[in-house]
Amino acid sequence: MIVTRSVSKAYGDSVVVNGVSVTLPARGVTSIIGPNGAGKSTLLSMISRLLPMDDGSVLVDGMDVAATPTRDLARRLAILRQDNHVAVRLTVGDLVAFGRYPHNQGRPRPEDQPHIDRALDYLGLADLRHRYLDELSGGQRQRAFVAMALAQDTDYLLLDEPLNNLDIKHASRMMALLRRAADELGRTVVVVLHDINFASWYSDKIVAMKQGRVHSEGSPDEIVRDGLLTDLYDTPIQVARINGRRVCLFYDPDAAAMPAGPAAAAR
Repeated sequence: MIVTRSVSKAYGDSVVVNGVSVTLPARGVTSIIGPNGAGKSTLLSMISRLLPMDDGSVLVDGMDVAATPTRDLARRLAILRQDNHVAVRLTVGDLVAFGRYPHNQGRPRPEDQPHIDRALDYLGLADLRHRYLDELSGGQRQRAFVAMALAQDTDYLLLDEPLNNLDIKHASRMMALLRRAADELGRTVVVVLHDINFASWYSDKIVAMKQGRVHSEGSPDEIVRDGLLTDLYDTPIQVARINGRRVCLFYDPDAAAMPAGPAAAAR
């Protein structure tokens, strides 16, 4: 379980995260949603200690993140940031092998290979292990970075917008894989998402943030509601049920009311 207590972060006079206290349950999938600038990615970075906190504390299974040795924390928690890039030319296999660094300190061991192979298989990358990252599509490259995080073999997997560069088909598959990792491997997956329908469909818990604070939190049935989401995003949202799941319909009413452009008039 991850517990944040009054966590805050500011840049000058701009408060990005403001006194956030939230509990992220062990196992399962928790999605963090909200408009741009809500503080979602900053919160995730502070939980993983990629960013220092100005105030507050974070506990991971009772361990104080600020006081836990880096090697111990990296064996418990893996994070994938949204700005993934590497400065050297690597194959997919090389990249995924980096996920084992907290366990082998850069000295590969025979016992690391099954973890690497399992992560490659899980993300459907086994046939691409010898391909260089710059030879891959954006979606394939994104899956390779997720495989690296999975190979770290931690209880907690934190992913900041892992659906970047993925089309609908591959985004759906990615969310299904993360759901499987939670259900079959017993992982705790915490994911920042912009697509509220993916959050609704695949999550056990949703944390909604707005203006650096927790706006609301709860199950998809509790969060995915017309009025709540309309207030969260400041735009009209309607919620329907499909196969027992809540699905959001949203549009810009001002844009819908605008006169048709030349292309539309031509039709």
